[in-house]
Amino acid sequence: MTDDTTPFDPTDLPDVVKRYLTAHNEHDLPAASAALTPDATVIDDGRTYEGIPAIERWLDRATSEYTYTTTLIGADHDGPDRYTVTQHLEGDFPGGTVDLHYRFTLDQGLISHLTIAP
Repeated sequence: MTDDTTPFDPTDLPDVVKRYLTAHNEHDLPAASAALTPDATVIDDGRTYEGIPAIERWLDRATSEYTYTTTLIGADHDGPDRYTVTQHLEGDFPGGTVDLHYRFTLDQGLISHLTIAP
């Protein structure tokens, strides 16, 4: 199996990915939603959320359920319009720390798919 990812400077991530991550970390639902296509899909913790209303409900729950900090620890360019961002989270959630991979797929400058997994 070959690894087709290319590590690169996280400051070179597309603006829409940076805007989404900032909005998510700041619990800014309107700004996070504005980074998504209308039919976007998010997969997190084994659950799938499709469309802006479902994703906004997930974001609201996810950002208010626990208190945590995030530290960007890496980014990869996985192919055309595909990026993975790795963040270290520390907080009051079960386990207290985790490194999560945010796998983004972009479509016409917006996020169409996001999978979040360890």
